[in-house]
Amino acid sequence: MKKALIIDDERLARSELKKLLADHPEIVVIGEAVNAKDGVEKIETLRPDLLFLDIQMPDKTGFDLLAELERTPQVIFTTAYDEYALKAFEYNALDYLLKPVEPKRLADAIHKLHQQEEKERLAAAAGLRNILSENDQVFVKDGDRCWFVKLQEIRLFESVGNYARVYFETNKPLILKSLNALEERLDERVFFRANRKHIVNLRMIEKIDTYFNGGLLLEMKGGKK
Repeated sequence: MKKALIIDDERLARSELKKLLADHPEIVVIGEAVNAKDGVEKIETLRPDLLFLDIQMPDKTGFDLLAELERTPQVIFTTAYDEYALKAFEYNALDYLLKPVEPKRLADAIHKLHQQEEKERLAAAAGLRNILSENDQVFVKDGDRCWFVKLQEIRLFESVGNYARVYFETNKPLILKSLNALEERLDERVFFRANRKHIVNLRMIEKIDTYFNGGLLLEMKGGKK
């Protein structure tokens, strides 16, 4: 069973999608949201597995909503506009459905969801986590600039919505990866999830001080605290 949240400012669009989803009992609609602000609040409280997300809404766009999330559920965009399709897949969207949503296209999107789940299940059964070692190089691209960077040279990763800022040398480009996705592949003996927004390289810590409420303040090489 997949818990789904529908986020759309149009009541009729939400109702029609719920009717179509009745033919897919493995998808359980646990709530609806009428705008991006409402959507963020319900994602945090209901913890859905899947979003059916409109793009053009009165307060913020669906892309704005995703940029505010720490944990991103799987996303199927539902919109009346086709010009956002390319940008949608930059956000690792599962599918992009044009309104009015056709039953066949919805069925295809849910089939993709099942295929992805099966791939993840097989990988987990085989024990394939594909952990990166500190000597591995990673490719980092930010606009027109590109780098091959050894993981041991990266001081920290910082969450910026659906992106992560990578700190190495004097550079701090953004990459389209969430901290959760990075954490799954990084060696926990070297990279430590310090809080919701940061993963730090333990070997790049310059200084540790006590902080308020029993916390610790880390000063990294390069000066960032």
